[in-house]
Amino acid sequence: MQSAQSAQPAKPRRRRQPQKQAQQSQSKAPQVLAQLTKQKPDQQKKTGQRQQSKRGRQGQKKPSIKAYFLGGLNEIGKNFTLFECGDDMIIVDCGMAFPDGDMLGVDLVLPDFTFVERNTDKIRGIVLTHGHEDHIGAIPYLLKKVNLPVYGTPLTLGLVEGKLKEHGLSNKAKLNVVHPGGQIKLGCMTVEFIHVNHSIPDAVALAIHSPAGTIVHTGDFKIDCTPAQGAMIDLGRFAQLGQEGVLALFADSTNAERPGYTMTESKVNDSFERLFKQAENSRIIIATFASNISRVQQIINCAVKYGRKVALSGRSMLNVMGIGVEMGYLEVPDGVLIDLDLINRYPKEKVVLVTTGSQGEPMSALTRMAFADHRKVEVGPGDFIIISARPIPGNEKTVGTVIDELMKRGCQVVYESMYEVHVSGHACQEELKLMQGITKPKYFIPVHGEQKHLRKHAGLAYAMGKSAADVFIGDIGDVLELNQDYMKKLASVPAGRILVDGLGVGDVGSIVLRDRKHLAEDGLIVVVCTISQGDGHIVSGPDVVSRGFVYVRESEPLIDEAKVLVNSVLENCLENNIHDWGTLKTKVKDELSRMLYDRTKRSPMILPIIMEV
Repeated sequence: MQSAQSAQPAKPRRRRQPQKQAQQSQSKAPQVLAQLTKQKPDQQKKTGQRQQSKRGRQGQKKPSIKAYFLGGLNEIGKNFTLFECGDDMIIVDCGMAFPDGDMLGVDLVLPDFTFVERNTDKIRGIVLTHGHEDHIGAIPYLLKKVNLPVYGTPLTLGLVEGKLKEHGLSNKAKLNVVHPGGQIKLGCMTVEFIHVNHSIPDAVALAIHSPAGTIVHTGDFKIDCTPAQGAMIDLGRFAQLGQEGVLALFADSTNAERPGYTMTESKVNDSFERLFKQAENSRIIIATFASNISRVQQIINCAVKYGRKVALSGRSMLNVMGIGVEMGYLEVPDGVLIDLDLINRYPKEKVVLVTTGSQGEPMSALTRMAFADHRKVEVGPGDFIIISARPIPGNEKTVGTVIDELMKRGCQVVYESMYEVHVSGHACQEELKLMQGITKPKYFIPVHGEQKHLRKHAGLAYAMGKSAADVFIGDIGDVLELNQDYMKKLASVPAGRILVDGLGVGDVGSIVLRDRKHLAEDGLIVVVCTISQGDGHIVSGPDVVSRGFVYVRESEPLIDEAKVLVNSVLENCLENNIHDWGTLKTKVKDELSRMLYDRTKRSPMILPIIMEV
């Protein structure tokens, strides 16, 4: 046995390489290194060209693209934006807005077309995102001033064509159909149509490919994986554009205040199913937007399932549904649709009436039903009324009044806050963040909304890492220059609103609205008198007529005092040899206004009428 001291560890056996092989390996090493570092002359040439081309591209500055905001910012509706690159311009959407409560007597509100008329030679066309009034409603008024080609999807142009017929422009306008996924070349810019989900079929976003870079304009959109009609939004194309590089994203801000995701249209379908069962012994009346073709399709499907006939009420509803059926966007089985005049021939429980008036518009069909002013439909007990729409900001009180009147007549009324009878067509916060995330824009511009919506949408961009320098919150008339190296605001251009009252376009302005408001608040006093042309003495009068100020029979002392005062003013002018009509009228207005305010604390409009004989 060996001792611990005598035990030696065994030496490892060294693998010996043959001398010849080792020499060959050593001789090849410099050659391999030389091959890795040395290139053939043609490879060196190509590499040099690529590097030179790359340096050239980096050194060559891209041009800028300008965005002119002529509508749709700090307001709901009137969407109207103009893009300019080089010597070419394109218009994106041309919408109208409905009048505010202080626009007494006004029917429509249009964008100001002054800047467009100045640059007609540069504008290559009008591109439309979808067929809602706030995006297409002003087109007939613009085409009366300038003749430009219009590009849109089939349904959008079908709705535009209906408007042009009403204005006698159907033979003059150049309408060009573009399907989602298609592209059009407009000057130096190529506009790509990208399918999105919205509350009307055939809605698209736009990718504007220009020498300055790619602009993505979402239009109105939401992300709906189970839409009532058509396919879901083409998120893949947005992501692909994000990979290719997006200079700026112009995104819909309507629902920027609402957290989470917008509900899918299938929720509404489930709600209709429950409500149709609940109203099995009642007549069902559903108010919705005329343009919401997919919602009307859901109603028709439920009516067929439960053996009911469908009637349509409201001019815009009939027009849009007619276009929808004609173009294949609305499927109505034979025998389901009946004329409004025939609804009384069927039992109440066998009828569904689809009507306009979801916003409480004064002349809409539902409002006239609520106030017993509809010529063909009388509502009362036994009517089950569903308002399938959310009130537009500012319309809440009007809608509430209509609901109250319907309930007073004994109707059962269901509206959005009670059941899921409406879902928005606009993206909520998580969808808006997703759109920013996949497009990866260099600059972000929130559009389509009031100031609170734009600010909230900008806040989402900040939360996703955007700096304040890369986000722009604009206003009507603003001009934004976008470049690969900077974004800056330029001098403003003419923008604003044009009011339509009856056949008059633009003849109602701020002064007329002020007078109308004055008349509405305080009424009118008309003073009529006749004076002698020779010596200026009063021949007859003065007579005082009140309209909307006081009831004359109950205010005779006040009217008599006004007559005495006017007589005194005119006599005083005669004594001071004042015969100028302007001066006479001014003195009558001033003295009478002061006296009436002292007596009533009201300031009616005073209209003196002085005649000479």
